[in-house]
Amino acid sequence: MAEIEIWLMALALAMDCFAVSIASGIIFKHIVLRPMITMALAFGLFQALNPLIGWWGTEHFSSVIESVDHWIAFAILAILGGKMILESFKEEEQRRFNPRRYKVIFTLAIATSIDALAVGISFSCMGYKDIMTLAYPLSIIGIVSFIMSIAGLAIGLRFGKGIAKRLKAELLGGIILVGIGVKVLLEHTLG
Repeated sequence: MAEIEIWLMALALAMDCFAVSIASGIIFKHIVLRPMITMALAFGLFQALNPLIGWWGTEHFSSVIESVDHWIAFAILAILGGKMILESFKEEEQRRFNPRRYKVIFTLAIATSIDALAVGISFSCMGYKDIMTLAYPLSIIGIVSFIMSIAGLAIGLRFGKGIAKRLKAELLGGIILVGIGVKVLLEHTLG
């Protein structure tokens, strides 16, 4: 695989992290360093690990993973997004969706990286035969996802304040998550 293809694949995988990070940045409203760094690290780590898992599991589970990964990602993102949308209509003190919570961060990291399992399967088909040959593309995927997550959080923080007054952040975040889920589902079912 050419170097430019690795970078483009990493960027494509990171777009879900970027969108979710923008929504989270809007909800944060101000810099909260620990959960923000945790989110970016979790997104980068899961985006890098899932291709490794997909590559490793290809010989044993390829047909199962490939046939349902988009449904799993859609279900998780739709449930999280739906919950955020419902939470947006509650009073401030009743809201439970909180991207500061580690459970939420890791659920989002898993949900946004499930489609990366398929990338791991494709790595196996492209001739990557051992972990050493995968180290470079997996590192690039993780680093790009981390950087895009930080950028998304910064954009959400910077521009979210202006629109947060007029638009409920949880509603926007929920719509974004459901949209990402639908996008993953459509890409995998319609080709």
